[in-house]
Amino acid sequence: MYPPHLVAPMKEDLTSVGFQELTSAEEVDNFMAGPKGTTLIMVNSVCGCAAGAARPGVKAALAFSEVKPDNLVTVFAGVDGEATAKMREYLLPYPPSSPAIAIFKDDELVHFIERHHIEGRNAKMIAEHLVTAFEEFCGEKA
Repeated sequence: MYPPHLVAPMKEDLTSVGFQELTSAEEVDNFMAGPKGTTLIMVNSVCGCAAGAARPGVKAALAFSEVKPDNLVTVFAGVDGEATAKMREYLLPYPPSSPAIAIFKDDELVHFIERHHIEGRNAKMIAEHLVTAFEEFCGEKA
């Protein structure tokens, strides 16, 4: 478990651009029972690839894409363990991964970016990948 003062800026990095933070298993279940449309889920973490590529890439994709998901939610691995474990149930059959980025369409997981797809890539590459995924899964024709 990381000290709250250490992770607060990492959480705010996403909540400041509209992500809803889910911190308990109950919040995850309640959210996942209700969203319609498309949902971007970010499994946040304190690692360097989250700070250097995943979070900046997600934020850039949201800033520059004409097509965006309807809902933005995040859980924080290593911090909100109960919420992260519950969210990972929804991300099956993929193994636990943090950071990770998922796109749901209604209640179906349609796109997943695992940590090994984030490591070694920069924020621009992540953003370009996500913009393409948004166009495929979040647009009117999707």
